[in-house]
Amino acid sequence: MKMHCVILVITALTVPCVVAVPKVITIGAALSSERNEDIFHAAVAGLNNPPLDPNVYFNSTAIPMDSNPIRSALDVCDKLLPQRVFTVIASHPNSSDQSPISVSYTCGFYQIPVIGIAARDSAFSDQVVHSTFLRTVPPLFQQANVWIALLQYFEWSQVILIHSSDEEGRAILSQFQTLAEPLNIKLEKTIKYTPGERNYSGQLSQIIKAQSRVVLLSATLEDAETIFDDSGNLGLIGEDFAWLVTEQAFDAFNAPVGILGVHLINGTNEEAHIRDSVSVIGHAFVRLLKDRNITDDPPAQCKDMKTWRDGPTIVKYIQSTRLENGVTGVVTFNEVGDRSNPVYEIQNINQYDKTVAIGFYGDTKPIVEPLRMDNQITWPGGVMTKPKGQKLSRNLTIVTIAEKPFVETHLPVNGVCEKKGPGKEVFHCLHENSTTGKVTEYCCTGYCMDMLAAIASADQVNFTFTIHLSRDGLYGSFERVNGTKERQWNGMVGELLKKQADMIVAPLTINPERAKFIDFTKPFKYQGLTILVKKTRKDSSLGSFLQPFQDTLWILVGLSVHVVALVLYLLDRFSPFGRFKLAKSDETEEDALNLSSAMWFSWGVLLNSGIGEGTPRSFSARVLGMVWAGFAMIIVASYTANLAAFLVLDRPETPISGIDDPRLRNPNDKFKYGTVKGSAVEMYFKRQVELSTMYRTMEDKNAPDASTAIDRVRTGDLQAFIWDSPRLDYEAARDCDLVTAGELFGRSGLGIGLLKNSPWTHAVSLAILSLHESGFMEELDNVWILAESSSDCELRDLAPATLGLTNMAGVFMMVAGGIVAGVCLIFVEIGYKRHRGLKDKELELARNAADRWRGNIEKRRKLRETWQILHRLKKSKDADIVYL
Repeated sequence: MKMHCVILVITALTVPCVVAVPKVITIGAALSSERNEDIFHAAVAGLNNPPLDPNVYFNSTAIPMDSNPIRSALDVCDKLLPQRVFTVIASHPNSSDQSPISVSYTCGFYQIPVIGIAARDSAFSDQVVHSTFLRTVPPLFQQANVWIALLQYFEWSQVILIHSSDEEGRAILSQFQTLAEPLNIKLEKTIKYTPGERNYSGQLSQIIKAQSRVVLLSATLEDAETIFDDSGNLGLIGEDFAWLVTEQAFDAFNAPVGILGVHLINGTNEEAHIRDSVSVIGHAFVRLLKDRNITDDPPAQCKDMKTWRDGPTIVKYIQSTRLENGVTGVVTFNEVGDRSNPVYEIQNINQYDKTVAIGFYGDTKPIVEPLRMDNQITWPGGVMTKPKGQKLSRNLTIVTIAEKPFVETHLPVNGVCEKKGPGKEVFHCLHENSTTGKVTEYCCTGYCMDMLAAIASADQVNFTFTIHLSRDGLYGSFERVNGTKERQWNGMVGELLKKQADMIVAPLTINPERAKFIDFTKPFKYQGLTILVKKTRKDSSLGSFLQPFQDTLWILVGLSVHVVALVLYLLDRFSPFGRFKLAKSDETEEDALNLSSAMWFSWGVLLNSGIGEGTPRSFSARVLGMVWAGFAMIIVASYTANLAAFLVLDRPETPISGIDDPRLRNPNDKFKYGTVKGSAVEMYFKRQVELSTMYRTMEDKNAPDASTAIDRVRTGDLQAFIWDSPRLDYEAARDCDLVTAGELFGRSGLGIGLLKNSPWTHAVSLAILSLHESGFMEELDNVWILAESSSDCELRDLAPATLGLTNMAGVFMMVAGGIVAGVCLIFVEIGYKRHRGLKDKELELARNAADRWRGNIEKRRKLRETWQILHRLKKSKDADIVYL
């Protein structure tokens, strides 16, 4: 029991004596002054008190940086490496701003990390040469990032860049181009100068002819002074110009009023950068030693040719460290070791020739937008209004094209343009024939002219203009020149690119092909493609009224009439209760039902006409008559219903169903269709793979303009015309024989075309949006496109189907045939009657002669009898006398 107690006591006494030995990390420095060395030693001591990690102890060693690069490299070898430094902080010599390139080369050879606190040369961003170099200050070319943010803020999209021909000038040019391209910021002109010259007027004179008035300047202090002098002599630093310059150029003594410059906050504060560098190194080693051990010691002398294997790992840990509460702000490094989030102050020289801060760029606390502008700006010339950024002429040249209802043209009367149609505005517009050169004056009105007047008004964009029609009458397509490989734009787009016009105001479709070369405003009208065709009507024949029934049914109905009539006659003839009367009967019954009466009854029931006489009397015949009446009712009702359906189907109809119609997808010579040459519609079919067959089919049938194609549809030379829906709806509303077929496809927008990065694009787009919001564009639709939709075309199509003369001509012909047949039959009857009259007269004469002869015979007989009587009486009398 005592032994256990002794052991416990011994253990308790020995454990506190076992203490882990911390890892010693030596940080070296090559600084510009003894004061900075003291600051450095104090900052390193601060890492140990309180300690960042009890297992890590930081030591420091420092030397002054020599202005001689060779001596500076030797000092690193003789004074820093023997101390086995894990990393080095490098500044610059006390007497100059020379970069620590010799320190970087020497330490880089042994893979020892170096953190620069003053070097801003672009060369240190090359990781191939300076693989272990990091810095807490950004390179000079990163000022291009601030330029880009300012250009976006001021909405400038076209600039001129002046830079030196040395490495720094090339670096800032490359950085700017990399950032500007995805943002569609155009570098109109690059002016490269040789540093150290005494006059740059020759190079700067190029700015006078340029369109942009935004100048970016990257120059040293000495070169900037010369450039400012020469620019002033050329009038390049006055009103309407804007200058954005680097911080070195901004410090020129003759920097003009109104320029903007950038200034790196804490850029020359070595004390702050020393403290931040030491903090970054301390946190990086704490993270590193928690993850892994450092197995090799740093090299102790320059004669040691062995590469330090842990060096690249230390570089990665330092590079990935983020210091949130640094003296210079948030400290982080990008992939090449440069400071990635510096804070710049945006400076301006005001009208009193004083430098004032007008904003900030970079990461701050709290985190907000990178660029923050918070003060009024003075611009070159001492004005307070922001320049437009480009050389502007308030009198613009407008190119357009005659396309109803957007642009309609007519000739002036005595040189005066009179208003025609529903439009509010009419303007003079010239047309120069591209072949003959003849100039003709027209008057232009229409949808686009009213819109142009509203946009150009003082309430919107405020400019004046002159208008001319497209010389070749085309919208614009990218075509080969005279069969060569060279391609260029024709039509209105070509005139715009050749700067023969400043703006295209026409129904110009926005498509990818054109958008690569010119800018478009926001669409002033959304539309799609549709197909215009001529209405087709079914041919009406004389027998149109017979179409509800097939021929076989008509034959059976006609046969049934006569069969029923015959059966009725027979039933009534042989029935004991029928109306048939024997010829010798003396009864006074009504006339018997003969075959003619039975036929009249059968037709009368079928045609629903009144039957006054000749109806069957027998029950058997009447049963058949009722069945026949039911049959007639069904037949008549079916005929009426089918006739109504026939009238609906007889409406004018479109010959095709839409873009997917088989006659379009599988074309043939009998069905011709097309569009306009060089138009956006043609481009649409050309780029759509599934429509390639249609494109090849209609390529040689395309018309030079829409009006020609529409006329071809009217005459039947073209069966279908594919074009923008507003124009075709306009034509269909005014011509009842035309109709649009199918649903819209290929939806797009119509926009105003301008040169790339034109200063007018944004302003005109805002004006169009404003006109949409105010309802002005809807009003234009009602006035120009929908104005004639109240015509009788729509009412005619929606009205109930009616029979016309063409449909019922056969009925009238049948009536006429009945009249002719009646007239012919009356002559036959008259002839027959005359023939029968002669026979009757002959019979009458014969009968009279016979009667006379019979009378004579009778008379003679009676005379003979009378004579005989008288003779007998005489004989009797004579006998009596004799007797007497």
